[in-house]
This record gives sequence, structure tokens and C-alpha cells, in this order.
Amino acid sequence: MNIDIEPGADLVIDVRKGLPLDDCSVNFIYSEYFLEHLTYEEERKVLEEFQRCLKVGGVVRIVLPDLDYIIQKNNTSWRNQNWLSWPEYKFIKTKGRMINISFRWWGHKYLYTEEDLRNQLIKAGFQKIKKCEWNESNYVELTGLETRNDSKLIMEAIK
Repeated sequence: MNIDIEPGADLVIDVRKGLPLDDCSVNFIYSEYFLEHLTYEEERKVLEEFQRCLKVGGVVRIVLPDLDYIIQKNNTSWRNQNWLSWPEYKFIKTKGRMINISFRWWGHKYLYTEEDLRNQLIKAGFQKIKKCEWNESNYVELTGLETRNDSKLIMEAIK
């Protein structure tokens, strides 16, 4: 089921207000490029909601822009990022412009490092938190789902 705040999704809701799902009713939750649009406090509440809905042993997989990767690219080969090859971003000519756009565009409110995301997941009650590789998972249901080549911060957490 695709849940989004934008029309066209299977379920159009603001997840910050909760999910219309019973406690312990879901095996898997996949979140790609969503949580960075929330404040740090809002994200914690959404992760707690994910935790509430997952069955014991259920898994959440979260994919976010990686702040450490953005900073590393800014300090090295900043042009070598997939998204910068897209026609709509050809106007970006400097690393300063790239990093400012990464922080401020698309409604981004908080960009995460692995440490920040891990801490949020722990505070939300998750255990067995694991950093994952792009499109790889121990769960077939969560394998091959990423849509952006520059996805570097990918974590799975078990309830």
C-alpha cells in the first residue's frame, strides 16, 4: 500500500497524525525519501507510529539522503552524484549551490547521519538496527525497492 500526503497514493493521509492501522498488524514498512521532510521531533513520533503498527519481529526499512555523504561529496568530487546529471539540475555549477540545495529544497527539514537515525530508531523502541546496502535486504519483501542511485543512508530496524 502506498501512503502519501499527495493525491494518487493508495491512502492519502498525513502520517504525522497517525496511521489507520491496528497495533501489531504489519510485517513490513518501507519509507523512502520521506522522513527528511519532517522535523526531528516529528520524525520520532512517526517512527513510534511505525513501531506501534509493526508486528513483533516486523521490520521497517528507511531510506534517506545521507548528510555525511553530502558533506563528503561537497569536500571531494561534488559533481559525481547521480541526481546532478538530471536535466533539471544542470544549472548547479558550484559545490556551494549543490549543498545549499541539498539542505533547503524539496521541503527538507532535517538531514540525517547514520548516528542520528540510529538514535531516533532506538528512542522509538526499535532493536536490531542494521545499516543496509542499496537494494539489498535479508527480507525478499524489502529487496530491490530503492529508486534513487544516490541513496546511501539505508537502515532496517526490527521491532
